[in-house]
Amino acid sequence: MTTATAAVPEAPGRGDAEPLLETRDLAAGYNSVPIVHGLNLRVGPGEVVLLLGANGAGKSTTMHTLAGGLPAISGSVLIKGQVTTSPAHRRCRRQLSFVTEERSVFRSMSVEDNLRLGSGAIDAAVELMPELRPLFRRRAGLLSGGEQQMLSLARAIAAEPAVLLADELSLGLAPLIVMRLLDVVRSSADAGLGVLLVEQHVRQAMRIADWVYVLRRGRIVLEGPAAQMRERMSDIEDSYLSGTSSTDGETTG
Repeated sequence: MTTATAAVPEAPGRGDAEPLLETRDLAAGYNSVPIVHGLNLRVGPGEVVLLLGANGAGKSTTMHTLAGGLPAISGSVLIKGQVTTSPAHRRCRRQLSFVTEERSVFRSMSVEDNLRLGSGAIDAAVELMPELRPLFRRRAGLLSGGEQQMLSLARAIAAEPAVLLADELSLGLAPLIVMRLLDVVRSSADAGLGVLLVEQHVRQAMRIADWVYVLRRGRIVLEGPAAQMRERMSDIEDSYLSGTSSTDGETTG
């Protein structure tokens, strides 16, 4: 049975600015076999857009395709209105920053040297995450998981990208750390950054989101302003976020 996308009004002002990131009828997957179908989403300046779905719904496939790690099977990815087919290393040159659950730090290097390797200013990273300054001389491999993700997030945002892609950045972390990371994401969006967020802590993520898309078996089945979605949270969890899609080969969403 096909689930129709719910019709909801746009968030105030959402149509006023050109999207920083947009997909048009995007199909994405592996070995030319699509997992994500007909995807149309957009991220505007100053928006936190939340992409939800059960494990295997196609969230990580979407994020890796947007980041350039996977080629699109069909359809388009647009950055600042321009279609891009560039690989990941080119998209990440001051256009996109991608933070994953894997906490991509150089474990044998100090926190300060990890920040030096980023595209942004060290002072900007520390302004975002003052907790990092006392850790400058410590090897990143000796940091806690939360500290490593603070380092990854601060380095990514300090690079001043147009869009931040954040895929389960809080996986396995304590609730207080999750709140801290998401608050930095929100404050950065308030300064103009566009954010596409995949997050297992759904209710926490809803707190900072502006717009929500729900994926099911690789298709958007529900979308709308976060304020409206918060009122339907129990229904969304019961109807769309429980269980695992049998048609998607992903194990992490």
